[in-house]
Amino acid sequence: MTRMLKIAVADDEPEMREYFQDTLSALGHEVVGTAQNGLELVELCKSTSPDLAITDIKMPDMDGIEAATRIREHFPVPVILVSAFHEPELIQRALQDHVLAYLVKPIKQADLETAIALAMRRFQEFQALHQQAADLRQALEDRKVIERAKGVLMKRAGLDEPDAFRRLQKLSNDKNQKLIDIAQMIVTAEEAMS
Repeated sequence: MTRMLKIAVADDEPEMREYFQDTLSALGHEVVGTAQNGLELVELCKSTSPDLAITDIKMPDMDGIEAATRIREHFPVPVILVSAFHEPELIQRALQDHVLAYLVKPIKQADLETAIALAMRRFQEFQALHQQAADLRQALEDRKVIERAKGVLMKRAGLDEPDAFRRLQKLSNDKNQKLIDIAQMIVTAEEAMS
């Protein structure tokens, strides 16, 4: 069983909104609001910050796939798409927009429960990968600054590379600051002197 989630729902059919409200509540989740179209769903997600959005695809004003794209521009939230149709072009659009589940109406409670669990798990995995990629990018940028700082120390203090790195480490320990912060200060000072 997935933890209790705050879920935003969008469907242009009142019966479906009511079905989601009842079924999601029965599954132990909180429906933070319902919308009749994609535009309302985007606003609902902005105001409630749900853990998950479930949306019909074909709705007036803005379809569910476009709404999912707009929501993701503001903050990351997993989306489950629902459709009365099994159309290849809709599935292709959903895949391009990183939708995490696709259900075809009529929807059984067990199918909805499974889709929610899978979508949340995949979303957590994507978030972890995204964070890992961001951390790696930062580590690479930090490494470039540290290499530049070593170059400055090698040139200014006449040190070889291992000694320059040891000097950076010693400064970091003595000043109780991160190595990258010390390296950035050295690079900044060198730029000021040039």
